[in-house]
Amino acid sequence: MAVLVDAVVVVSVVLALAVAPRVVARRSCVGRSVRWAVSPLVGLVVVTGAVFLNQVLFTVYVLRVHGGDASFVSGYLPAGWFDLATGSPVLRSLAKGFPAPSLLEPTVLRVQALLELPFVLLAFGTALRWLDAGLYGRVMRSALLPLAALSYTAVFCVVEWDLYNPYTVDDVVIRCVSAVLTPLLMRRMAARDAAEARPLTASGLLAFLGSLGALGVLILIVYDTALLYNLGRMDDRASLALAAAGTLALCRLAAARLPARSSPGPAVMFAGHALRRWLVLFFAPALAVRYGVTFGTPMLAAAAGLAVAVAAGLYALRDTLMGLREDSEIRSPLVLLGRLGWAAGAALAVAYAVVNLGRGGSYYETVLLQAAAASMVTAIAGCALTDAAGRRRASRCCTE
Repeated sequence: MAVLVDAVVVVSVVLALAVAPRVVARRSCVGRSVRWAVSPLVGLVVVTGAVFLNQVLFTVYVLRVHGGDASFVSGYLPAGWFDLATGSPVLRSLAKGFPAPSLLEPTVLRVQALLELPFVLLAFGTALRWLDAGLYGRVMRSALLPLAALSYTAVFCVVEWDLYNPYTVDDVVIRCVSAVLTPLLMRRMAARDAAEARPLTASGLLAFLGSLGALGVLILIVYDTALLYNLGRMDDRASLALAAAGTLALCRLAAARLPARSSPGPAVMFAGHALRRWLVLFFAPALAVRYGVTFGTPMLAAAAGLAVAVAAGLYALRDTLMGLREDSEIRSPLVLLGRLGWAAGAALAVAYAVVNLGRGGSYYETVLLQAAAASMVTAIAGCALTDAAGRRRASRCCTE
């Protein structure tokens, strides 16, 4: 199985590096007037609600048909699954009066197999739209979307087969159907989306990173409680979920109130280009790289992630140098590299500290999210500070 996961990692990265640059370079189409449009965030909320509804119905099924014992399925899966909320008075009352509970048998793994792909694709689409609405539309209408769907589904199916159980064949078929339907639906959603891109200023990037971090926390909570059938953990996660949702709302409100017109400095411009490039390049191989750490070869997954990051940085450097105005205080690429080096050094130091403080957690993604968020915020702040210092020096030189 590790060989198959590794193969998906390599193929996904190679294809992303070949396709993504052309998608970024493509011009945005002018959106046509439509009566209604659904953003990926709305779709994500709907899918998340369906995931939790399935958990409620699954709990009813287990209570009524299996007497509250999930061992009929939990024995096929690793530890960390099926911490059910069978002791909840509300769910026990619902189960008691539920008609024909045997009809809820598809809630056992099958519904999750249908919903997991749209959940992750809509989450990625939401983040991309927050950063650059025009780029979101181009990506969703490009070959990257079906490529991502195929890559994610291939990894899901390999892992499903490795954890073979009586529901595996059904799950694989359902995941393949979802891989066909989800890109079609998301492409249609993007085609009707008329959102406008906003300038990538330091404040805008910080608002985006805050939004991304809060969304990441919520996604991990959904995985931990719902997608792994651990509804019994929801009480412990509720306060964190409310805090993340509140943070997300504040960040999106702040992003909406930012000035529509602003001119970022060269280092901040680079940071914006790097985030745009990284999101597009990482779209297709994201899940393969994530599963490559646990089900494939960790070093290969790390190398793939590093290759994507390096490619994003090189493209961003080229984009920044091409976009500098003639009156910019940057007269040499070395000056820009110096600023970026200072910001990158500070970001790496912060990431190292966060990783060391967070060791021993139950999910490595939690520590990774914390380290990535802290390092990126530090990098953006460092870029803004170096740009401000450069402007002050340039101003003094002009007045002397």
